[in-house]
Amino acid sequence: MEPAGKKITIVPMLPSDWPVVRRIYAEGIATGNATFETEVPDWQTWDRNHRRECRLVAKAGDPVVGWAALSPVSARACYAGVVEHSIYVAEASRGLGIGKLLLAALVAKSEAAGFWTLQSSVFPENLSSIAVHLACGFRILGRRKRVAMLHGVWRDTVIVERRSAAVGLDQQCGCHSDAPC
Repeated sequence: MEPAGKKITIVPMLPSDWPVVRRIYAEGIATGNATFETEVPDWQTWDRNHRRECRLVAKAGDPVVGWAALSPVSARACYAGVVEHSIYVAEASRGLGIGKLLLAALVAKSEAAGFWTLQSSVFPENLSSIAVHLACGFRILGRRKRVAMLHGVWRDTVIVERRSAAVGLDQQCGCHSDAPC
């Protein structure tokens, strides 16, 4: 299913997409089930915290209806191929398969860029996000109980992870071991 019969395309995010990406991010924050963030950062902060080689937007015709991006999990060399991902879909476009299209494209783009592990923390109430992750080859690692507070309430998260079957299999991780990690 596609919004208003328009074909969905996944393309690289441009800085000019930021105003719509910001709005979609704010819609996700407003749900209370997408992130612990309570405010959308400014462009400079967002840009600094997300990998430039893997930023995508979903478009239904011309308008942006979703976005995906990667953030490093650590500055340590052994984690160079491990990233945290974010996927957000505009409120009016949810339930149409756009999140799954974005996540599948992000997996392909991340592998092409040399990343071997994608991970994210998902609120357990966000059943659609968990289902999309499982459909895209992610596994549930576990549940972190009362990991952080959002609006004064302790919240759990479910950790999802996808290990590439194509990238990082023969690379040394820099941990000073002779065996691949």
